[in-house]
Amino acid sequence: MARLFGTDGVRGLANETLTAALALRIAGAAAQVLAADPQRGARPAAVVGRDGRASGEMLSAAVSAGLTAAGVDVIDIGVVPTPAVAYLTNEYAACLGVMISASHNPMPDNGIKIFAAGGHKLDDDAEDRIESVIESGQIRHPTGAEIGRIHVIADAGDKYVEHLGVASPVSLKGLKIVVDCAHGAASVVGPAAYAAAGADVIAINAAPDGLNINDGCGSTHMDDLQKAVVAHGADAGIAHDGDADRCLAVDATGAIVDGDAIMAVLAVAMSESGELAQNTLVATVMSNLGLHIAMNEAGITLKTTGVGDRYVLEELRKGQYTLGGEQSGHVVLPKFSTTGDGVLTALRLLGRMADTGKSLAELASVMTTLPQVLVNVRVTDKAAVAVAPKVLDAVAAVERELGDRGRVLLRPSGTEQLVRVMVEATDIERAQRLADELAELVGAV
Repeated sequence: MARLFGTDGVRGLANETLTAALALRIAGAAAQVLAADPQRGARPAAVVGRDGRASGEMLSAAVSAGLTAAGVDVIDIGVVPTPAVAYLTNEYAACLGVMISASHNPMPDNGIKIFAAGGHKLDDDAEDRIESVIESGQIRHPTGAEIGRIHVIADAGDKYVEHLGVASPVSLKGLKIVVDCAHGAASVVGPAAYAAAGADVIAINAAPDGLNINDGCGSTHMDDLQKAVVAHGADAGIAHDGDADRCLAVDATGAIVDGDAIMAVLAVAMSESGELAQNTLVATVMSNLGLHIAMNEAGITLKTTGVGDRYVLEELRKGQYTLGGEQSGHVVLPKFSTTGDGVLTALRLLGRMADTGKSLAELASVMTTLPQVLVNVRVTDKAAVAVAPKVLDAVAAVERELGDRGRVLLRPSGTEQLVRVMVEATDIERAQRLADELAELVGAV
């Protein structure tokens, strides 16, 4: 069997590659691996949530059936953001949590994300053990009173919003914001959290019907938000994806503020307040060189990891750091969340505006984004090409030419026979020329 788990759980086309039968098996195997031995008279429990896509109803039912059939009680919290599942897994002392979502992917896709006790994402070993149980088919199926029960929690979203208020208590009174909910899991809790903090909130794309999630809106399609911010004369705009674990922003002029710039703003704020542990920010190798330069000028250490928020999370836990994230808008504040939390990120960003009285554009100017060119080159053996002496020599030559005002990153794709060639430079023409030259060489190896 090919490996089920990717960089963020199990994902696929709902009812084709990700079927109800597969969801049933994944849930049963996860229960077997992650559910601790219950205390006398108590069963282990699992928190189950989903985003609003139609197939989530089917998959949620299958996951709940798999868990209860394995002797685990289900705490069904309905349609909520992914970070709410992580938070409530810990809050309810559950042995595991399951979020059914394909994040920013289009509606036909779906996915299953699993959290261990405490709301932490699984490591490779736990995923491998779950896959081993699925392959073996040896899943315990108790009978009678030992079968799990399902408990529906109607106010889970309210509990999550209360938590966000504690995590970011700064008043947003006087700020007018537009929030693009992507017709996703943030459609209720996002506007509610911003309004509870005192902001004047205008919500767009907040009418999920099961079919319209991420459809031309949200953090992967920013046009609607940019226009709405300008049209309403808002101070800022916030864009979420389907499961609200990421946040991008728009300033009052309609300019996009990406995840790197958001991390720069938060890192400087937390450094000033003493909240930035070891004065260190954690980001991935895909973060723009401009972030590296900005952090160096601010006296902040920037540690980099491989691509994927799971690697950021691993580094945060290992070093006990307090801020990390990705250019895509996954930002993690470990003191308050065990995974990327788009609504919390936005509250912290808006709180910085309220605290300083500065516009988002002024705050984001702490970082200047260098032009970046990314070329995907199709090859026959990505691993061999990436370490070919001719390629490594060419990369070294480009790095010498760019010096400390540019950067090269050659990275094999995690899923396809592609090598990704990324070049950053002080001007777009130079970045494009060097990226094209490297891509041509890579393609010829």
